[in-house]
Amino acid sequence: MSQTGLAYSRSEYESMRYRRLLEIAAEMVRSQTGVATDKLVESFSAQPGYATVKVDVRGAVVKESMILLVRERVDNRWSMPGGWADVGEHPSEMVSREVREESGLIVRPVKLIGLYDSDRAEVHPSFYHTYKIIFLCEILGGELETGDETTDAGFFSFDDLPPLSGYRTTKRHLVDIMSHIRNPSMPSSFD
Repeated sequence: MSQTGLAYSRSEYESMRYRRLLEIAAEMVRSQTGVATDKLVESFSAQPGYATVKVDVRGAVVKESMILLVRERVDNRWSMPGGWADVGEHPSEMVSREVREESGLIVRPVKLIGLYDSDRAEVHPSFYHTYKIIFLCEILGGELETGDETTDAGFFSFDDLPPLSGYRTTKRHLVDIMSHIRNPSMPSSFD
């Protein structure tokens, strides 16, 4: 409410009230997470206008029954390569770019595995509602290497995975990917 109110306030009085609402929201989140109030206010303020869903794209790259995972610099855990969607870019282009930036591999998306609602995920540490789009991708070239947001990249057996970055890649995502590989005619999953 504060983000929408601040964007469309007609008076300083209204703006003052919505700024205070933003501070209260930050204080509430701080009390449950320990994240500094000023950092929360800054994060909440970075999203002007109506509160809308963010979009996260992920590339499921499978080779010889092993899945490509990257170690995220932010939490030192592993996920499928991917990230936030950029305005004006096609989802298929986004996932190809993200996989290349985070793993060094050149891929082409070949199938939509699923569209997931982050609020239904096992782990939900984000302050923003997010839809996650996962594409099954085929490798066209490139070599494994890290990027600005990753510290390692490799292929792992679905039965022997490293610690996952739960918000980015969940067990449900991996089960759905395995199901699609076993049955290519399976329809896309969605919430």
